[in-house]
Amino acid sequence: MTFKIWAVFLFTAVCIPFTQSQTFDAEAMWQLNRLGGDAVNPSGSKIIFQSTRLDIGGGIASPKTVRTFRIVDTKTNSIKVLPSSSNIMGNIQWIDDDQFYCFEQVEGIPHIVKRSIDRSFFVDLTPHGAADIHEFKVSPTHDYLIALQTVQAIPSLQQLHPQLKQANAYISEDLMYRHWDTWDNGQRQQLILYGIDNNQLNKGGKNLQEGTRFDGVLAPFGGLEYVTFSPDGAEIIYVSKKLQGKEAALSTNSDLYSYHIDLDRTTNITPNYKGYDTHPEYSPDGKKLAWLSMRQDGFEADKNDLIIRTEGEDVNLTKNIDLTVGDFVWSENGKSIFFIADIEATKQLFEIDLKSGKHQQITTGFNNYTSLHQRGKTIYAMRQSMLHPNELFAVDIKSGKAEEITDENGAFLSEFGRPQIEKRWVKTSDGKNMLTWVILPPDFDEKKQYPALLYCQGGPQSAVSQFFSFRWNFRIMASQGYVVIAPNRRGLPGFGQEWNDAISKDWGGQPMEDYLAAVDAVKREKYVDEKRIGAVGASYGGYSVYYLAGIHEGRFKSFISHCGLFNLTSWYGSTEELFFANWDIGGPYWKPELKEAYEKNSPHTNVAKWDTPLLVIHGGKDYRVPYTQGLEAYQAAQLLGIKSKLLFFPDENHWVLNFHNSLLWHNTFYSWLKETL
Repeated sequence: MTFKIWAVFLFTAVCIPFTQSQTFDAEAMWQLNRLGGDAVNPSGSKIIFQSTRLDIGGGIASPKTVRTFRIVDTKTNSIKVLPSSSNIMGNIQWIDDDQFYCFEQVEGIPHIVKRSIDRSFFVDLTPHGAADIHEFKVSPTHDYLIALQTVQAIPSLQQLHPQLKQANAYISEDLMYRHWDTWDNGQRQQLILYGIDNNQLNKGGKNLQEGTRFDGVLAPFGGLEYVTFSPDGAEIIYVSKKLQGKEAALSTNSDLYSYHIDLDRTTNITPNYKGYDTHPEYSPDGKKLAWLSMRQDGFEADKNDLIIRTEGEDVNLTKNIDLTVGDFVWSENGKSIFFIADIEATKQLFEIDLKSGKHQQITTGFNNYTSLHQRGKTIYAMRQSMLHPNELFAVDIKSGKAEEITDENGAFLSEFGRPQIEKRWVKTSDGKNMLTWVILPPDFDEKKQYPALLYCQGGPQSAVSQFFSFRWNFRIMASQGYVVIAPNRRGLPGFGQEWNDAISKDWGGQPMEDYLAAVDAVKREKYVDEKRIGAVGASYGGYSVYYLAGIHEGRFKSFISHCGLFNLTSWYGSTEELFFANWDIGGPYWKPELKEAYEKNSPHTNVAKWDTPLLVIHGGKDYRVPYTQGLEAYQAAQLLGIKSKLLFFPDENHWVLNFHNSLLWHNTFYSWLKETL
């Protein structure tokens, strides 16, 4: 099959025209089509995907979000907008080759519907309380629907004190009183089971967690990818972390729970597994259950292994494979599993045979695969790179050859210069080989000299892979005329578990040496102006910036830290998921044996050596790295007389998601670099 579906016509209608000389910037990035939600019908003949973009044709003061659902016919190589696309809200689940379930707006209100492609057949399955439904999933037998709904599991302050309706406060007697960017108001996302009879939803629903205080998925980001029906529709497997307060703050232990519908019985089926257990999926014949499991409690970045249960016996299918598994799907015949894993700073597709335990890598290249669906000899998958956001591809399983199905952004991006990506291996201070991406500006001329940026990755265990970020975008950085140095320092996945684990309890040690090794290697190039190098990063990357500011010995001329950890002692006293701090730092600061570790690894202990301009950025709703960390760093810089600036977003969390805030972020970011580099 040959796939090449061009969408040039889309851009002539929806995007502001740019000339070839136009520089790729934040406004251009926001106009890109963001593809996701891909759903493939049973035969693989049709694929529905969502495309979302921001229309700023009327000016940046009044942007409009445009969301459409499009359908690909893989037999005719055609693509069109799905009928009534503007009303569809997502959650596409195919029934057969022509019908599917989805969220759809009916008179402006979200409804769960069953419909045909052309909408000639339409059934409303919306239960009461639909406004509180985040996601839904229908059983393979089409007689049950499970919904993820918001439930007031713990009385709110207003319920406890109805006479004090204007009181605005939170009261807590335990930890996890706030999580990520939200204070605990007693609401939980719980699983509600509804019966379907003759295309009608039975009134009411069975709360699988009635009377409990727990979420039915892993909050705050987990959804129904953590819930699955057995093929016969008789059983539901779901993930829950049934811990609360201090226990929840100190542990990653989630388990798989089996709910038998006819028996109305719930059983913990992974009581002996102590880390994260996630993503349960039955084999097509229902005889095997697969899921992802981390061995160690408290280590959120532990190796994700693929566990298979057959008749009560568990096998760790990837125990002896030095890869950590991401998303996975069963093969149609149930004899193998396809999965995504990090390898050498990319995310590739793999297959593992259940009988032999042997695995093979299917794809290669400078790209990240972000989804996968197997149909026959083909895997349909979303793929992206540092220079191009998600597009849909068809991958031949045998050869690994990938053919592009969509080209939603190609015509638009062709109006801009294209940076170059180089992959190089750098020797670290302890003699290891470290993969470092070097992104060169468009129209690169090796006879010229360019300023450079060291990009410090967050996580800390999060790969510097071929991701296309709508926040820290390498294409924008290079297009502004900077050489970007992006090392896969100690602590990043894709290079074996030993490399990944090496950062824990050594934040300020070898990882910092790795950064310096990358800079020292690349700045030897004649095209790098070694007197104009900056360091930028967020989260642990922001921590890295603060740390490097005290040890860089003149290498850097400017620093930018976004939501960085500055004082590990005060951070330990205000962050929420303490299992992370306990694992990576070693434990609470008041333990005598950890005094030296805190002094060694906390950037604030080297503030007296700061002498370089610093831009501090932070969000007020960041509870993972509370904004006081940024205020402490900024105040120190000011008192030291160092040129410094603070950019504070009261309504943003660990990320900057609002369009206008993003433009301000980019404007401030690049204005600072222009001023200081």
